[in-house]
Amino acid sequence: MANATTYRTCPRSGLQFEASAELLIKTNAVVAVVFLLLGGILAIGVVLTRWPAVHWLEADTFYQVLTAHGIDMLIFWIIFFEVAVLYFCSSTLLRCRLATPKLAWVAFALMLIGAIMNNVAVFQGGSSVMMTSYVPMMAAPSFYLGLILFAVGALMACFIFLGTLVVAKREKTYQGSIPLVTFGAVTACIIAVFTITSGAIILIPTYLMSIGLVKQVDPLIYRTIWWAFGHSSQQINVAAHISIWYAVAAIAFGARPMSERVSRGAFLLYILFLQLASAHHLLADPGVSTAWKVVNTSYFMYFAVLASMIHGLTIPGAIEVAQRAKGFNKGLFEWLRKAPWGNPVFSGVFISLIGFGFLGGISGVMMGTEQLNMIIHNTIYVPGHFHATVVVGTTLSFMALTYFLIPVLFKREMIAPGLAKLQPYLFGLSMYFFCLVMMGAGTLGVSRRHWDMAFQGAALAYPWPGAAY
Repeated sequence: MANATTYRTCPRSGLQFEASAELLIKTNAVVAVVFLLLGGILAIGVVLTRWPAVHWLEADTFYQVLTAHGIDMLIFWIIFFEVAVLYFCSSTLLRCRLATPKLAWVAFALMLIGAIMNNVAVFQGGSSVMMTSYVPMMAAPSFYLGLILFAVGALMACFIFLGTLVVAKREKTYQGSIPLVTFGAVTACIIAVFTITSGAIILIPTYLMSIGLVKQVDPLIYRTIWWAFGHSSQQINVAAHISIWYAVAAIAFGARPMSERVSRGAFLLYILFLQLASAHHLLADPGVSTAWKVVNTSYFMYFAVLASMIHGLTIPGAIEVAQRAKGFNKGLFEWLRKAPWGNPVFSGVFISLIGFGFLGGISGVMMGTEQLNMIIHNTIYVPGHFHATVVVGTTLSFMALTYFLIPVLFKREMIAPGLAKLQPYLFGLSMYFFCLVMMGAGTLGVSRRHWDMAFQGAALAYPWPGAAY
């Protein structure tokens, strides 16, 4: 056991924090929240421009703001926070030292420099290429270089996490199998290595093209490999936030899944099949065969859906068993009515679980179906879906975990605890409405990404039904 100056045991939770890991968790989480704030401010510009009655920003500014919003929210906010979660799930939950703290700081520096570089490139103009940044539409070289540096830093963080698992195993800081929450983090890490590597593989030649060393990058190859990064990065989120659901069930209720083996099997299905959801962005592309598309949008997709359904039933089931053991046995739902709804750690996770399962899950299965996808893919239904998965699912789960970590990790009480109790309801239920409205407009055919949904002044303008507005 290391000396007393290296470790701190939290009196409230009993968790043991190693000094260097604790500082890295704090730093990555705080920077993540800064990017969440930046992305949230940018979202106001996106919404008030898409809203025809306001139509705030000019076209060039709108696409600039939309590019920064997408990258800051989908990549920088979430992956910075996930790195903090990886360090927490390894060093803290396994009660061991971090494998290589100095390299972890190098990884953090690369991620931060890359994220800032990418944002500067976007706000300087000339890089409003959206998150997808399809070739041959080119951005500034620093746009791609920033993403590459960020990817290298994030990859390093993943390997440091895996190295910490080796340290814990070698130093025998836990008995038996690794805890289920850490197992979920391993799943997220494995998917992250595949995802971030895919991004680097295609962004490096694109960067070389932007500085003139490569003549061209094939647009079809770019799209195919890029979506292994673009969509799979959201699968890291799914594995991470479901790990948090298990953690919160244990923290708030002492709940254990009825079968850890089944839950671990569901995480394994994620590793094997979840990234293949990228296929639904490629259904109109000639780059992959029809047979590949059909298999991916049917049998393989159902394995990933099965895994999510297992988690979506197991976690409330574990909470129910724990609540009934405490005597909440009257009727079918006393266990749920008597749950701590005033605790934002619980309410945030439960609102996230229901929203992710119903709004994100059902819309995702629908869009993963080949024929329906072809009809709906370039409409605003798509952002409606991924706001249900990434915002209601991942972001709200991360917020809920933060309410637990602020007193435990930062050793501070929440300011405005009454507002903290309301926040998951305000944010979560507002996002439910937001996602449903976008899906409704998408069903009516409203385009995604477009600066002016009304197409004012167009020679062949299409009059949307009143409900679309």
